[in-house]
Amino acid sequence: MQSRTKAHLAVIAANLFYGINFSVMKYVTSGLMRPMALNLLRVLGATLLFWVLLLWQKTENKIEKKDYFRFFICAVTGVLINQILFVKGVSLTTTISASLLMLATPIAVVFIASFVLKERITGIKIAGLCLGVSGAVLLTSMKDNSGTASNKLLGDLFIIINAISYAFYLVWVKPLMQHYNATMVIRWVFTIALFMMLPFGIHDVRKTDWEIFQFWDYAALLFIIIAVTFCTFLFNLYGVKTLGSTITGAYIYSQPLFAAIISVVVLKDTTNLLLKLAAAILIFIGVYLVSVRKTDIKKPTK
Repeated sequence: MQSRTKAHLAVIAANLFYGINFSVMKYVTSGLMRPMALNLLRVLGATLLFWVLLLWQKTENKIEKKDYFRFFICAVTGVLINQILFVKGVSLTTTISASLLMLATPIAVVFIASFVLKERITGIKIAGLCLGVSGAVLLTSMKDNSGTASNKLLGDLFIIINAISYAFYLVWVKPLMQHYNATMVIRWVFTIALFMMLPFGIHDVRKTDWEIFQFWDYAALLFIIIAVTFCTFLFNLYGVKTLGSTITGAYIYSQPLFAAIISVVVLKDTTNLLLKLAAAILIFIGVYLVSVRKTDIKKPTK
């Protein structure tokens, strides 16, 4: 299997976990624990797992002084701001609104990458972005199973800022991925962010009532730590290194699609199947157009 194919599959898996995560995180923060406590636990758990990976890594390059600031910025944008505002935003707004507003990420990635990394914005990429957004809007507008929202306006604002912050992270981390090992990059990014996260979440962790937790509550927490935090960051980093920041960010369009598939399989929601299929086609055509490289476009033979 080619490396680009593996990278596409990895990014798809990451967004599948993200698609499930909206509902799981809403469940955990609706009574089990406060958002800041969840933030600290997921960053702590993922950081420990990233250090465990060091046992299978033979060598590790030393971080050069010129990259200290870039590692710090990646920790702030990719973990600290991203995790805090995302978890808090999901707890305040609806899951549908959160998944839809996260579509600001690939749009921001394209424009940020054009300025920071001098990546060219082509007409094909713009068309792909438009199709992806159209499919996601069509898909998320079909259902009104949003649950409760204690402060939708503030929650939506947090999600938008989080999406922009994560877009900055995807762009800033790319040069590090080209110079260092992927697991080394994410290990130090999370380690730096963990120390910054401690003052925000340690109090709420101590206030968590662990006696009310049941088996599925622990399972939901472990899913957020292992699948949503640990695995998705590794998969997305692999995607950034192999496919680029724009393509990796564009796969966020698939999250509402995965949410719809899960609702059909688990909740037996069989309504609007044709419209969901149409939305899925728009989403994946959009991802394909954004992922098209200049070398992939062949000139017609005479």
